[in-house]
Amino acid sequence: MTVSITSVLHSEWLKIRSARSLGATLGSVFLATVAFSLLMCATLGTEETGKPDFDPLRSSFFGLNFGQVAAICFGALAVAGEYRSGAVRISLAAVPRRGVFYAAKLAVIGGLALLVGLATSLTCFLAGQEFLGDQGVGLGHPGALRVVVGCGIYLALITLFSAGLAAVLRSGPAVMGILIPFLLMLSFVIGDISQDGGIVEFLPDRAGQQVLLQESTGMLGPWSGLGVLGLWVAAALWAGWQSLHRRDA
Repeated sequence: MTVSITSVLHSEWLKIRSARSLGATLGSVFLATVAFSLLMCATLGTEETGKPDFDPLRSSFFGLNFGQVAAICFGALAVAGEYRSGAVRISLAAVPRRGVFYAAKLAVIGGLALLVGLATSLTCFLAGQEFLGDQGVGLGHPGALRVVVGCGIYLALITLFSAGLAAVLRSGPAVMGILIPFLLMLSFVIGDISQDGGIVEFLPDRAGQQVLLQESTGMLGPWSGLGVLGLWVAAALWAGWQSLHRRDA
């Protein structure tokens, strides 16, 4: 019996909807990003906003570094949770075509992350610019719409990055233990050593967050930086597929 892709998508949606922890984690992406971003915008004074290098677009997304931690947790738990409970054996018995199972799972995880990411970025931008007062800009400002859309895509890609690694490691804590320090600490450590940029610009977070800047600061532009992050994500998803395809559940 062949199971339709629509049925598999629906079953993956039900799995996530029925797990309260996943809903709470996804909601944390929104809450953490918006809360810390607005706190940052509310505390900026005229001295900071009057500097020549002040970027009103990037300032609305200070909380992204906190929100992406929640995105990593969501991607890891949405995939690894089935391995922890053993439910993946039942899922694969119901959907023997592992490619369909993997694609449907990623589509639901990525789609939800993109929707939440876009809502998060739009809220951060609109509310953050209100707090900036006279220094704030509107959606019609050059680069503003690109930043809002780019932030939503960035959060979705980080979530899929985590989901791909979770398919390889089959452990949520292991993915979080590797990916969170990798994204939040490694680029700062290497950046301090390499003052002229170089390889640090091609790390996932540094490359992807180029889309949030009004003016690019290195070799990568807004979309090419997001493209580099996309390559990291594609490598993680490919490794996850190889693991699912070749290893026993």
